[in-house]
Amino acid sequence: MSAEKVVRVRDVMMNTYAIVEGLTTVAEAVEIAKQRQVKALIVNKRHDDDEYGIVLMNDIAKKVLAINRSPQRTNVYEIMTKPALSVSATMDVRYCARLFERFGISRAPVIENGQVLGMVSYNNIVLNGMLRDD
Repeated sequence: MSAEKVVRVRDVMMNTYAIVEGLTTVAEAVEIAKQRQVKALIVNKRHDDDEYGIVLMNDIAKKVLAINRSPQRTNVYEIMTKPALSVSATMDVRYCARLFERFGISRAPVIENGQVLGMVSYNNIVLNGMLRDD
């Protein structure tokens, strides 16, 4: 039996992410996403017992652009997914990929001790996690 090294989510995640408040307008959120070069925004907790939300660019396309809502008058809390399905930094990337498949998601915040560490996506898992030579 081979002693295969486990690749953790921490090893493949992106450290670049953006956290916005729920009252941020979609127009402001798009600007933040462009500046930070991210494909999803994490919506901050309102208090300790709250959960993080997430807004993907396809949420904005489907829930704002496609139905002709005003990005300046729509807040991210109106279109976000909450609670965001998050993953542990210590999770094996194989289980992370299975979780994504089971719940039909493509990216998730990485959480450790209740704080956001980064974001992980299928792309990160495949490009940074497969065929590692270390």
